[in-house]
Amino acid sequence: MNLIRPLSVVNVILITIVFPFCFSVEAQQSTKIARIGYLSGASPSAIAFRIEAFREGLHELGYVEGKNIVIEYRYAERQPDRLPALAAELVHLKVDVIVSSGSGNTRAAKEATSAIPIVMTQDNDPVGNGFVASLARPGGNLTGLANLRLDLSGKQLEILKEIIPKLSHVAFFGTSTDPANGPSLKETELAAGKLGVKVQYLDVLSPKDIEMAFRAAGAARADAVLMLVAGPAVNSRRAEFARVAIKSRLPAIYYQRAYVEAGGLMSYGVSVTDLDRRAATYVDKILKGAKPADLPVEQPTKFELVINLKAAKQIDLTIPPNVLARADKVIR
Repeated sequence: MNLIRPLSVVNVILITIVFPFCFSVEAQQSTKIARIGYLSGASPSAIAFRIEAFREGLHELGYVEGKNIVIEYRYAERQPDRLPALAAELVHLKVDVIVSSGSGNTRAAKEATSAIPIVMTQDNDPVGNGFVASLARPGGNLTGLANLRLDLSGKQLEILKEIIPKLSHVAFFGTSTDPANGPSLKETELAAGKLGVKVQYLDVLSPKDIEMAFRAAGAARADAVLMLVAGPAVNSRRAEFARVAIKSRLPAIYYQRAYVEAGGLMSYGVSVTDLDRRAATYVDKILKGAKPADLPVEQPTKFELVINLKAAKQIDLTIPPNVLARADKVIR
């Protein structure tokens, strides 16, 4: 007859040790660490403030790098031709979502995959660029945020006119290879017509064009510069733009506050750090099962006017009190 033998003291001890350990291992295995790809055409230092905003947004939603997420950063270092290969790397790593920091990066990611979700942190014209079917119903594997930079150049020109009442000639610094360049120039010309201001277009494609553009503006007796230069090749030269503008004694308005913090005179535009922070909410929703096709592209909600009084003093420019009162930040 088979008898059930009582457990020995040793067996009881082993069960007590091993049983909870099995539960611990199972719990660890069930906690998936999400992998996020971040694609940028710039260098890490050029967009460090944007990366930090994105990470802050993730942290606010309960994500901690190394604990429940891993971020694979890929930077083209101002060499756009590297973007396709970098996007392919992220696809090969089978990341759960790709975050793109600009139009060129978004296009490279979109061409690399139609399966992995893509979140764009900003884009001038998502529909016109062919990234989404519509803002309300993106379709496909891509969604994110628009930045409305196309619609702001007219407002920037108005601010220049307030500061320089006799403004009659403005130099528009643009980048012809940027999809937003043409629409922005058209918007500026419409506003200039109403204000009685002549617009001079100057193309800035690379860092070597910066000095040449300011010399051309000075030779044509421009009263101010509307700075809408775009692209990773020039975005890392913010301090150089500010230095040459002051050397040329030309008031310049930029579309990003980073230029003002690098020494530029003033900026008016969308808060890009706010867009980067909000991009984290898209990542969160996608990691929790939402499909990009069902997440509408959102518009900017935060705009900012930043003025650098140090730069104004260097070119003997007085900023009217009513303009200063509207500034979101004044650098003294």
